[in-house]
Amino acid sequence: MTVSPSQVKELRAATGAGMMDCKRALQEADGDMEAARDFLRKKGISIARKKSSRETNEGGIGIVAAGDGKTAGMVQLACETDFVARNDQFGALLHHLAAQTLTGGPENLKEQALEAGQGTVNDLIVEAIGKMGENLQLVNASRIAVDGEGTLGEYVHTNMKIGVLVALGSAKAIPASDLESLANDLAMHIAASQVSAIHGDDIDPAVIAKEKEIYAGQAKESGKPENIIEKIVQGRLDKFVNEVSLMNQPFVKDPDNTVGQLLAGMGKELGAELTVQRFEKFQF
Repeated sequence: MTVSPSQVKELRAATGAGMMDCKRALQEADGDMEAARDFLRKKGISIARKKSSRETNEGGIGIVAAGDGKTAGMVQLACETDFVARNDQFGALLHHLAAQTLTGGPENLKEQALEAGQGTVNDLIVEAIGKMGENLQLVNASRIAVDGEGTLGEYVHTNMKIGVLVALGSAKAIPASDLESLANDLAMHIAASQVSAIHGDDIDPAVIAKEKEIYAGQAKESGKPENIIEKIVQGRLDKFVNEVSLMNQPFVKDPDNTVGQLLAGMGKELGAELTVQRFEKFQF
């Protein structure tokens, strides 16, 4: 059948697919718009199956925050090439997925329903695979909210390969404008550093035990007495804990002060204790 340019334009606006794909879909569907959308979706599924085994070593991280600055969704989406990771369609998909995570949460994200008639998040990804011609994989998703007073800090590196969310809590209500810069600086610090936990006591005991085992083995190789070995191991363990716990790390923008000292100083200046409640970091 003959398909009008206006029909092609309408389907393209609704799906983002190429003009020729839209025209063919409408022809196959005898002009039925819903059937044409289903045709494009099935095409995406077919492409997705063919490309599912291809490696996805590139990608990007997207963040969408709520208007009050206290809740945000973050996603990590992988693709095959840097070319796709930098195109506008991929960026729009990242934003859509992060927004969905903000409203629907990260649990069972791919099964969550979109707006009426748009299917699920997985359908959205499959359609995007059909449009972009690359394997796409949802790697991670997270939603972080501030508990009580405070604000969120966020940071996405310019190459979109590192993303961080930080919940900065305050003991009393403080204007968000007074906390935003600090919260974003903390997110940038975490992006640039190896951070395993907020405080040393928060580090997984299994990680501590493994490090202790490694240090003990190294010290025994030196042939030193047992009592000296114990001191060496404890010293190295203390150093490790300080290096990977956020509060003990030298702040990247002011290495003369630790992150803990920075928060204490800012808290005194603002008249309220400040705490890092939680953070999340995604990285390729």
